[in-house]
Amino acid sequence: MPELSQETERARGPLPFGPAEVTGPSMVPTLHHGDVLLVHWGARVRPGDVVVLRHPFQQDLLVVKRAVERRGAGWWVLGDNAFAGGDSTDYGVVPEDLVLGRVRFRYRPRRSGQRSPFAVARWAFSALRPVLSDRSASRRLRAR
Repeated sequence: MPELSQETERARGPLPFGPAEVTGPSMVPTLHHGDVLLVHWGARVRPGDVVVLRHPFQQDLLVVKRAVERRGAGWWVLGDNAFAGGDSTDYGVVPEDLVLGRVRFRYRPRRSGQRSPFAVARWAFSALRPVLSDRSASRRLRAR
């Protein structure tokens, strides 16, 4: 299950935007372990958005998932990696008040092994990317 680093909770302040770090593989290929996210806390969530939420059973644990569809008073959330688990298929609908924010950007830190000019250029081109809502993924994931 991709959890966010403990610094995420401490970094969240009065500003509507803040950082979060991904740990775990459940959002691969969209997000990878070590990615740093720019989260818009309190933003309106729509189907297909990548969101940060409190785990329904361990509310001190923050997780990042894709909001697939609204069900009743909450969200059905799934990871993009079907083999990782740790989403609504395990714990059901997540209440609206546990969904904390929407992910806007992803920064992928440079790995220490990237030394060739080609590898550095490739990293620089793809290091900072917006995390867009994927409605086609939402429909595809809903079928699971």
